[in-house]
Amino acid sequence: MAHEAAFTSRRVLLDSAAEVGPATIYVDEAGRVARIEREYRPDGAALDAGDRLLMPGIVDGHVHINQPGRTQWEGVVTASHAAAAGGVTTIIDMPLNCIPSTVTVDAYSQKRESFKDGMWVDVGTWGGVVPGNAADLVPMLEAGARGFKCFLCDSGVAEFPPVNEDQLRAAMAELKKKRGLLLFHAEMDTGAAADAASDPTEYSTFLHSRPPIMEVTAIDLVVKLCREFAPHVPCHIVHLSAADALPAIRAAKAEGLPLTVETCFHYLTINAEDVPPRSTEYKCCPPIRSESNRARLWEAVLDGTIDIVVSDHSPCTPDLKLHPCCGGALSAGAVEGDFVKAWGGIASVGIGLPLLWTEGQKRGLRLQDVVRLICERTAAHSGLAGRKGRIAVGHDADFVVWGPEEENQITVDKLHFRNKLTPYQERVCTGLVQQTVVRGAVVYDAAKIGHDDGDWESGFSRRPRGRWIGAE
Repeated sequence: MAHEAAFTSRRVLLDSAAEVGPATIYVDEAGRVARIEREYRPDGAALDAGDRLLMPGIVDGHVHINQPGRTQWEGVVTASHAAAAGGVTTIIDMPLNCIPSTVTVDAYSQKRESFKDGMWVDVGTWGGVVPGNAADLVPMLEAGARGFKCFLCDSGVAEFPPVNEDQLRAAMAELKKKRGLLLFHAEMDTGAAADAASDPTEYSTFLHSRPPIMEVTAIDLVVKLCREFAPHVPCHIVHLSAADALPAIRAAKAEGLPLTVETCFHYLTINAEDVPPRSTEYKCCPPIRSESNRARLWEAVLDGTIDIVVSDHSPCTPDLKLHPCCGGALSAGAVEGDFVKAWGGIASVGIGLPLLWTEGQKRGLRLQDVVRLICERTAAHSGLAGRKGRIAVGHDADFVVWGPEEENQITVDKLHFRNKLTPYQERVCTGLVQQTVVRGAVVYDAAKIGHDDGDWESGFSRRPRGRWIGAE
């Protein structure tokens, strides 16, 4: 028998349909699960988790790595370190904010080459739909893009312009040939704007400029196009914020349309009423809304209307946030802490597990639901259901070991993404990651924090173990 490494715990959760119980997972030399025994067998184990929970590694399908081109915002090394420290074993990069945007095969290849030596977790990428690139979509799918993202409003970067209805139809006609997945940033301009007489350092000023009708209008168009191209072009709504759109989403799903929906950790854990003045680390588009809106999003998560939860990690440098911590020069007309002019995006890759678990427990969320929302379904959404998201024979041996009962204060030393500005600093949560395993290799071990030797550098394996997820 070929060499097998054993990973064991008294508490193992294999998938969302299983119960927590003892198990030993045997991993082959290729980093895949070879067999599973429902017994705790610590003797000779490569990793003995003891009483901590061992479950599938997290798949985060919405991460802005920004490499190449804007690595001062983020980069693959720091993003994958942050992912690994939070039990995330696979991240799927978004096609914008890098230069060039991932809208051609050449740009896809540049990104893959840029990432090759810096992945501590497995990494794939979405392609993008922009005006005029419909002919590039099938070649990008064949190269390994997981699907495609488009904007129905200004993306914020000139390299990734929005598309109109006619351009979407042209793109979807191409995607139909390969059943390619299309992701929508579902906001449309409805004429709303910030009140010039209102204080831009108050969050409410920005919030009123992005009303729910922007999402509702866009999602109505998404449903219309999804119906027109069903069942050949599955459609996905990224970062749903407005609960007012839920009736249309529920109706589309009841109709049997191939429509899926995600929301983000920040929409489920923060409400608008609690955002302090000048705290632009809370700004994102679509915006964080009211407490009553948040409650309705949670209802949709628990009843299955919302399929998955992701980070939408979208960092930038503090100066672009116009944040009081920055101290740099301000752009014309801007003031320190200006929510209207600050760059929008929440930095959060690798800290979603304790955030979701802490808030979800109050609402009846089970550990099985956690696996369903951030492991199984996120893997399926990215086209990885046969490899990721569950602990099963033949799947990649991607695990997270964590203590669901252990206190976790999110301090700056635990933030491994490049720019540490996040609304979650100092938040106290329940749930602490101890080890992360990618295809049978331990890439993060909290017990190694502070170590700097041949194998470990302050919690991380010295050698990157991640791989590019390309064409199958």
